[in-house]
Amino acid sequence: MPKKGSYAKGLAKREEILTTALEVFAERGYRRASLREIAEAVGLSQAGLLHHFSSKEELFAEVLRKRDEADMSAVTDQADPFQGMVDAMRHNAEVPGLVHLYATISAEAADESHPGHDYFVGRYRFFIDQLAQYIAAAQRSGELDPGLDAREVARLTIAVADGMQVQWMLDDTADMAAALEYFWSLIGRIRPIAADPA
Repeated sequence: MPKKGSYAKGLAKREEILTTALEVFAERGYRRASLREIAEAVGLSQAGLLHHFSSKEELFAEVLRKRDEADMSAVTDQADPFQGMVDAMRHNAEVPGLVHLYATISAEAADESHPGHDYFVGRYRFFIDQLAQYIAAAQRSGELDPGLDAREVARLTIAVADGMQVQWMLDDTADMAAALEYFWSLIGRIRPIAADPA
């Protein structure tokens, strides 16, 4: 039976691996980063590195989970979760390797057998719920059209954010944050359609 000390050391090493992998992906990019490089940076062999994770795919999904900790706190710590998303998009423009990693792993995680599947399902649910609550509050205060479906607007907001990340990977002149802000300004312009007089 493993001792508590060895369990704690294992958790600390796993955290060190994730922090290092996050830095390597941010600096070198998804395609140029290697498991060997990450392993060497934390003083392990590749086999030793994968001892802490069930697979390379799990490692990559956990790196994204670590990255998301900051994004999720930006959304929950602000009164305006939409602004938290815009701020995260601005930050993402500075870490293209992580954007590429996210786009690749999130697509692969659509497969239910992928180690990151449940995480991505929960991630989308979290962000949609947070945005839908914010939108519903804006509707109650009169800032947004009460006829809009708050949950569908939240889904569209996430779709615009994810879609802009793909466009930006193909054309880095695309401004992800500005496009998201513009989309939100369009939502704010929608007003209820007056009923035809009888």
